[in-house]
Amino acid sequence: MRSENFVAFFTVCGFFIGLIFSIVTYDNMMDFIFYTATITLFFHIFIHLVLIFFIKADENYPVAFDKEEYEASISEQIEILKTKEEMITSLFKSINEPNTQGA
Repeated sequence: MRSENFVAFFTVCGFFIGLIFSIVTYDNMMDFIFYTATITLFFHIFIHLVLIFFIKADENYPVAFDKEEYEASISEQIEILKTKEEMITSLFKSINEPNTQGA
């Protein structure tokens, strides 16, 4: 699992735990917001510390980016869009031309 997923998961967990704690110890609205935000921030910082100290980035496997394959795929998609655009343009032209057969 990617580290961004860990951060998102634990931040959301912290939010809901803070929300539950705030509901249980409800005194006034400012305490409710303060406890929810504080506990969410704690979980967010905590998961970043865990990721820094316990998950090592493996530099032996760099991500290979094949530029030629990417450019070929993009060029193919551009050609498909051009043909679709030409089809739609010709359709609009045929719709906008006056019908001379029935008059």
